[in-house]
Amino acid sequence: MKRKIPATVITGFLGAGKTTLVRHLLANNQGRRIALIVNEFGDLGIDGALLAACGVAGCREDDIIELANGCLCCTVADEFLPTIQALLDRADPPEHIVIETSGLALPKPLVKAFHWPEIRSRVTVDGVVAVVDSPAAAAGRFASTEAERARPDHDNPLEEVFEDQLACADMVLLNKSDLMEPAALAAFKAGIEARLRPGIKVTVTHQGAIDPLVVLGLTAAAEDDLDQRPSHHDLEDGHDHDDFESFAVHLPSIADPAALELRLIEAIAGHDILRLKGFLAVTGKPARAVVQAVGTRLERYFDRPWKPGEERLSRLVVIGRKGLDRAAIEALVKG
Repeated sequence: MKRKIPATVITGFLGAGKTTLVRHLLANNQGRRIALIVNEFGDLGIDGALLAACGVAGCREDDIIELANGCLCCTVADEFLPTIQALLDRADPPEHIVIETSGLALPKPLVKAFHWPEIRSRVTVDGVVAVVDSPAAAAGRFASTEAERARPDHDNPLEEVFEDQLACADMVLLNKSDLMEPAALAAFKAGIEARLRPGIKVTVTHQGAIDPLVVLGLTAAAEDDLDQRPSHHDLEDGHDHDDFESFAVHLPSIADPAALELRLIEAIAGHDILRLKGFLAVTGKPARAVVQAVGTRLERYFDRPWKPGEERLSRLVVIGRKGLDRAAIEALVKG
């Protein structure tokens, strides 16, 4: 019987470090043919473009497939299944498939899709890996207070998504460990372990650095024990993301990136933006600048030179809870 191709689902909330982990896996893939499916919330893909510029030998751009404008947990039949089938039908199919979900996606509906007859005999879910922004989670970013839980109309979509991602995981990576004191990190790790199913591996990471053979060798066959992976949305007919929204901000060439950073931090803090990321064209610089922000933690770096003939654009993606004041945010960012 022909061996099934393993697929690994990388889940985790917005800004947890999923793309950094995937880049690490690609850079240390030991010659295996890995196909990557990247899904983003919103219609402007950033992560796919970042991964396409990874510069890893053997990492071909046609092995990176981006599915934007919707979470895979909502568009399984329309987008995901045809994509998987096309990969399997290639003359040189991948030896492993890595799926980086949107930070707002629920992993369980995606794992359930591997029961579809068209792919069940050909692919297995090697494992679901949940990446956690440790300092954000430890600070209560996703948790409700007791007073909030006591309200009859209580609803915390951040908490539900975070809990669903943990509940479906075969391995949990406590990322950004360098931003926490050792004692606080140890206490946080113990708290996470107490919430997980027995036997789930928990590993502390920094910049997503971990042996790829561990992450891509869980042999969990996750599609076979869905009943052990509870979800807040098990009884719902589908799942939507009406609690969240995303929009893009287009900017001219940036003459003063430091001043822009201050405006971005002000916008994030003033409007409770969950995630901000994008590319900048910096005046006088031959390389593309990347901006990544989770909460008010912001980093900026140059990832690659602009290609000959490539349009030098500055564009940012803003993601937050429904009701973002788009006009106010744009005005503040543009100065």
